[in-house]
Amino acid sequence: MIKLSHIEKRFGDAVILKDISLDIAEGSVTALVGPSGGGKSTLLRCINLLEIPTAGALQIGDARLEFAPGRKIGWPAIQKIRRQTGMVFQNFQLFPHRTAIENVMEGLTTVLGWPKAKARERAMELLVKVGMEHKADAWPATLSGGQQQRIAIARALAPSPQVLLCDEPTSALDPELSGEVVDVLGKLAAEGTTMVMATHDLRLASRIANVVVFLEAGQIVETGPAKSLFQTPQHDRTRQFISSINAAQTL
Repeated sequence: MIKLSHIEKRFGDAVILKDISLDIAEGSVTALVGPSGGGKSTLLRCINLLEIPTAGALQIGDARLEFAPGRKIGWPAIQKIRRQTGMVFQNFQLFPHRTAIENVMEGLTTVLGWPKAKARERAMELLVKVGMEHKADAWPATLSGGQQQRIAIARALAPSPQVLLCDEPTSALDPELSGEVVDVLGKLAAEGTTMVMATHDLRLASRIANVVVFLEAGQIVETGPAKSLFQTPQHDRTRQFISSINAAQTL
């Protein structure tokens, strides 16, 4: 469903991603883990072209793009990729001047041109899915971080994307509130939603992910099924990283 081939990302002389090749199957949940600065969020943002790769190729469904230094990618091609993805950000990014339901409706009415009644019906359906229907008319400032993130998830799901991208979806939350978000993401995973998430939260990754990709210094060090990678990693660097995180977290 998603195919990354020899992806490279540079900022000036700094190489952030080096020769990343990865296949992500439909209906799977892939967790990108690794130390800060390892390239997790940049890789995630390359999938929906919030960052344009310097080189390599990206395919989502039947939409394929090839990148090369100096090659300009047209806006219609970028939009074709982006409309197949939904993005959940670390810090929610809700519109403060819109209620919960209006936040979920916004992309449907503004970008896709849906009538407000149809958009409201779809938004309420998704607020029910994430357990936030009782806060439909609430302002973001009155909601907890966990509640805001659940609304952000509903907003990302509104246009029925092919894949949900989650950039550190629990890192801005305390453990109790992050549990609310993990429950929602777990429900989506059980329903077969294709997800790719960058996360430091190994509890989230071990509970939800089918496949885990360990990145360091912009390269894939190890990839494999979540259970085997967390319990019996094959590379020393992966083992060291998991041990250090487990000192602060319990899987």
